[in-house]
Amino acid sequence: MNSPRIAAPDPAAAAPGDLMQATALRRINARIIEAPTRRKHKLSNTSVAHQGYIFVEVELENGVTGHGEGSTLGGPRWAEESTEAMKANIDAYLAPALLGHPACNLEQAATLMARACKRNYAAKSAIDMALLDATGKTLGLPAHVLLGGARATSFSAIWALASGDAGQEVEEAKGMIEKGWFNRFKIKLGFADPATDLNRLAALQKALPAGTDIIADVNQGWSEGDFIRYLPRLVDLGVSLVEQPLPADQMAGMARAADRSPIPIMMDEGVFTPAEAFDGCTRAAGSVLSLKLCKHGGVHALKQVAGIANAAGVQLYGGCLLESSIGAAAHLQVFATLPKLHWGTEHFGPKILIEDLVTDGLRYEDYRVHLPEGPGLGITPDPERIERYARKD
Repeated sequence: MNSPRIAAPDPAAAAPGDLMQATALRRINARIIEAPTRRKHKLSNTSVAHQGYIFVEVELENGVTGHGEGSTLGGPRWAEESTEAMKANIDAYLAPALLGHPACNLEQAATLMARACKRNYAAKSAIDMALLDATGKTLGLPAHVLLGGARATSFSAIWALASGDAGQEVEEAKGMIEKGWFNRFKIKLGFADPATDLNRLAALQKALPAGTDIIADVNQGWSEGDFIRYLPRLVDLGVSLVEQPLPADQMAGMARAADRSPIPIMMDEGVFTPAEAFDGCTRAAGSVLSLKLCKHGGVHALKQVAGIANAAGVQLYGGCLLESSIGAAAHLQVFATLPKLHWGTEHFGPKILIEDLVTDGLRYEDYRVHLPEGPGLGITPDPERIERYARKD
């Protein structure tokens, strides 16, 4: 499980000026990866059988390489970015803005990327991960140390059920419980009519052990009227949390939904930026907020959003977008530094892939996912698998 350790530089080499020179960016390379999943994963507006990533490799002047990953679902449907757009913008705008810049200056790198192009948060977060990984490897330190240090080394893990087949989902959930990987579940709604979706949810609730934590993710699939109509059924079924029931641009409606709901409402697609986090928290559009690097654009921006939520008394949830162990490890490194991750984290992506993209994947035991050890992100990409699933055009 432990990643190979890289010896820390001697004190002279660790001097600030030398570190800046040693970590100057020599090369940034981006490749599109299409990794097959074990079953179809459905959302309200798309369905995927291959997960798309942008795989970023940076090389420093000292010869150290760092790796990062940007994720999307079925092209520009969950958000505006596709893997093709990520690669194009990295190649044409983000990489040229960063070449020669010290990787260890992460905040300045974020500023340079913000000047180079607007939004494009998944592409930016993939580069940010790679810079963090390379800096940690250079110093022989885990990434979380560079972000303030770990307060937690494992997290309660949540598995997403999203095939649309109630029988299959029941068997899948039972299998996760038996393996000791996951005993909390999120069911995707919104891609069928509400009555059909809620019948799936009822079948799951009936088949699983009493008291099993079940989260409903509507992925913006309902109107405010739908939510009002079907909220009593969600309550009767014992749902613990409802994620983004309304479209992202309907914050006022989200606030009205949250005000009438005895179930906590979670903001997700409606909150990418710190300004959006402030707006959502000020409006009381949810009492929980989902954190994702692909939304926030990097580890420091994620921590800014988390700080706003904490100040507003809004609880935190570790979201994912089916990242492999590369992206999932980056999330765990920053999640570990938060005062509290109230709802735990999904990051089931490594287990839904037919093959993970690393040599040693994340550890799932006792229904928890564990922070990887070792320098940087604590994982090592598998070059054969990267090559196998890389787009060849």
